[in-house]
This record gives sequence, structure tokens and C-alpha cells, in this order.
Amino acid sequence: MDISRHIRPSAEPSRPTNSFRRSPLWILAAVAVIALLNSSCNTSGCTDNQNSLPLAGFYSYETGQKVTLGSVEVGGVGAPDDSLLYTAGQALSQIYMPLRANASSTSYYFHYTQEGLDSVIFNDTITFAYSSTPFFASEECGALFHYDIQRMTYTRHLIDSVALVDSLITNTDLERIRIYFRTAQEGEL
Repeated sequence: MDISRHIRPSAEPSRPTNSFRRSPLWILAAVAVIALLNSSCNTSGCTDNQNSLPLAGFYSYETGQKVTLGSVEVGGVGAPDDSLLYTAGQALSQIYMPLRANASSTSYYFHYTQEGLDSVIFNDTITFAYSSTPFFASEECGALFHYDIQRMTYTRHLIDSVALVDSLITNTDLERIRIYFRTAQEGEL
């Protein structure tokens, strides 16, 4: 019996199907390889902010609007060596106020250099009491500190009040402190 007449020849020779290429698994594998290669070629290291610095903004107590001060010096109280952070003549509407990781409080003085206000008796002081917690960011960035401000005190010469928007200070660059100054309105002296 000739069986060749019962087998129909196919137009194309059959090819083995590659079910892996048709499945979504190969897409997932390709993405994983590309991601691995991308991360292994990263030579920029840590690009995140590596410091937890409280950012303070200046506001008018009377209007609630942002103000810019040009005749103020800001420095650390009891800080070693030169504690002056900002000198008069700079137009300041925000400042960074670093906290000491090895202490539970940090104080800053505000010295006004405007004529008539340039005496130390008009200096204002802000003190922050806080706890510090080490935080491991990543292998590239290492560790940094997060601060939880628990209390603040301040004098009220030209500063009217100080508001804490968020007590947790991280390396996110957000204004967490608002300092409200007494500002003269037009026609006032």
C-alpha cells in the first residue's frame, strides 16, 4: 500500500513556532535587561538633595504677602567661628536655616542694619527645639538627618510671629517656616 497518496504536501515546509517570542514574557525580559543596563551605567551618583535644611520665607504680618528684606543679617547663635549666614545688602525673601545634628536646639539672630534699627537691642532671635533621626537615603546618597521640630521660641522686636507649616524637616526643598515681620504701610513711619 502506497501511503504517499494519502499525505498531502504542504506549500511551505513547517517551521517550529517560537511561543516565547509571541508571549508577553519576552517584552518583560527585554525591559528588565534595558533597565539593568541603564542603572549599571549611571555614573552621576547621588542627584538628590543630601541635606535636610529648613527653608523659611519672609512675610508681612499686616498683609500676609511675601516680603523681601535687604537690610538684615542672619547668623547662628553660639555657632563656632563665623556664624553669619546672610549679610546685609542681599535681597532676601527666603533663607535656609540649617539645624545642628549633634544638638537638640539651634538659635538664629536677625540683626537689622537699617538706620534707626541697627542697634543690637532690636535684634530678634528664633530658637528651634527638635529631635534628629538618621535616615538612610541610598547607597549613593548615604545617610542624612530628618528633624522633627517640637517647639520654637522667638523675640518680637521686628518679628511679629513665626509659623511652622510642617514640623518634619526632610531633604525635600519646601518652605516649612514662615516668619512674619512688622512692616510699615505707606504713610507710616
